[in-house]
Amino acid sequence: MSRISAKVLTEVLDAAAEPVLVVRTDHPDWPVGFANTACSELAEGVPLDGAFADVVEALFGRDVALDIAEAIRGGDAMRLAVDRGGSDIVIVVQPLEADGYCAVFLRDASASLPGADEQGLSRELATARRRIRDLKRDDMVTGLLNRQAFTDMLAHDWAVASREKTTLALVHFVLVDFADYLGVFGRHASDSCLRRTGRAIRRCLRRASDVVARFDDESFIVLAHASDEDSVSRFAAHIADAVRDLGIHHPRSKSDRFVTVEYRSAVTTAGEGSQTADDFLRRVTDS
Repeated sequence: MSRISAKVLTEVLDAAAEPVLVVRTDHPDWPVGFANTACSELAEGVPLDGAFADVVEALFGRDVALDIAEAIRGGDAMRLAVDRGGSDIVIVVQPLEADGYCAVFLRDASASLPGADEQGLSRELATARRRIRDLKRDDMVTGLLNRQAFTDMLAHDWAVASREKTTLALVHFVLVDFADYLGVFGRHASDSCLRRTGRAIRRCLRRASDVVARFDDESFIVLAHASDEDSVSRFAAHIADAVRDLGIHHPRSKSDRFVTVEYRSAVTTAGEGSQTADDFLRRVTDS
């Protein structure tokens, strides 16, 4: 079979009725490299020339964006049934043999599946797979990523950023005098405090490609794609303010009457020198 030029393939994809995007996965922002006309029509004004995770979040919400971001990080193919404006859509993510790219197809579920029973089964299977995956990667108290899942994600993003010589940021948040809070209120209230703190941090994340995890008994960690130390410092301070603004009473805190966090942050250009992802992590987590 003779080779077909990129121009011809672009014209074919652009003429297709099915929305198609091509995403660069060898860049930390996962930019959309191509979106056909059908995809632009589905997006209804949502810009398609930015980071893929941001595009998905604008179209389908943060939870869907986080699920797809995990598949891209792992280089996995996936099918995910979602609802948008009352219409069932199947998002298909397919890594390409050309390293550093994946294709994303947005399919009408009613067209791709012959009946309502099959559509329901597809959603149930997707939900079951997600629950199994969550048991392995999620912290049981907060529902955030656990430490192992976070270190795996950091290793992946570090490898990508090292190839591109781009910048990553870590911020480690530690609950102040949390052992004293546990001593006063007990485990049930402490778990509730951890859940509320985790949700507050997650709400402050700026992009779907940013991640937060519970790191240990009384701390959380955030991985972000940042450009400079000043913006990371402002970002971390904003999160600290959001946690205090929860107004969780802490009668034994030595610094405040509410639950607060202290934090350490680090920014680095991956791939410079001999630093590894583990070295980077220790910069913010080692006392």
